[in-house]
Amino acid sequence: MAPAVEVVASGRPDILPVGEAEAAKTLQSIFIRDEDERPKVAYNNFSKDIPIISLEGIEGKDRERVKEEVSNACKEWGLFQVVNHGVPKELVQTMNQLAREFFALPAEEKLKYDMRGGKRGGFVVSSHLQGEAVLDWREICTYFSYPLHQRDYTRWPEKPEGWRDVVDKYSGALMNLACKLLEVISEALGLDAEAVTKACVEMDQKVVINYYPKCPQPDMTLGLKRHTDPGTITILLQDHVGGLQATKDDGLNWITVEPVEGAFVVNLGDHMHYLSNGKFKSADHQAVVNSNSTRLSIATFQNPAQDGIVYPLKLEEGEQCMMEEPITFAQMYSRKMGRDIELARQKKLAKVGVEEAPKS
Repeated sequence: MAPAVEVVASGRPDILPVGEAEAAKTLQSIFIRDEDERPKVAYNNFSKDIPIISLEGIEGKDRERVKEEVSNACKEWGLFQVVNHGVPKELVQTMNQLAREFFALPAEEKLKYDMRGGKRGGFVVSSHLQGEAVLDWREICTYFSYPLHQRDYTRWPEKPEGWRDVVDKYSGALMNLACKLLEVISEALGLDAEAVTKACVEMDQKVVINYYPKCPQPDMTLGLKRHTDPGTITILLQDHVGGLQATKDDGLNWITVEPVEGAFVVNLGDHMHYLSNGKFKSADHQAVVNSNSTRLSIATFQNPAQDGIVYPLKLEEGEQCMMEEPITFAQMYSRKMGRDIELARQKKLAKVGVEEAPKS
């Protein structure tokens, strides 16, 4: 899943595309994380702590059961998995297959859709926080899919053949699933089913396909650094390999989310955290890599419109509001980005200071 950061392509001639760099025996220094950021739990040391919730009967007799299970998961983790969700198995399989075919294309073919320069959608060779020195061990393809009138099909890759049509169907199916989940989440907060959707004004959707090649030294890097998503909810499709990790105690302990065949991982973002006045967590997570297998994940980000208001939707009598005043989602995102960039800058300066300190 992608962080609330400016996604920046490496843009450096000395950095190999990640898919090519995997053949090296050692990592280039640009990928090596500081000790405190490196993985602490193996990619395949799976945990069963994350709830698996069946959506069967969600429109009928089982709605109360689903609502209670979702509410508990949102309070504890901000993260859960859903099965019996209604997205056709064949569509998911085709989406996965065509995504793998895209990342197997020659670099020059993928780079026709290079996102550098602020282009809206396409391909990125690795990424990092603006101002940060270390890159993530991944390649990305991004589709801006909703609202429909903002789609730019010139940024949707033409190869492999038929992928555009499949992404169109997939993004529609995930939009339907997201709306279904947001209704239950609204009700879990004691609100009308449409409350969260209305707060989003016009639902924005971005589909990000993450490709994590084999890594020669996976214990020294991350596929995607620790973060919370800025938006409302993210719906992630994992393959069987594993690599998504979560923490609910500020990084003291980490778990690897078990891949479940046919399931989607759902995580709440910062927007939902604020709408709930902190009752529901914003999922704190990262992605790790390994030296045995490539990994593919498809993250669908459901976000509010830029002018959507960020503020708790309901306050109980005597409950303290976690926000001083309402702000727009654009303002929330900008402030989060600013904090992340400043933290990266301070860490970089501290590291330089240590390296330059006189040795006794």
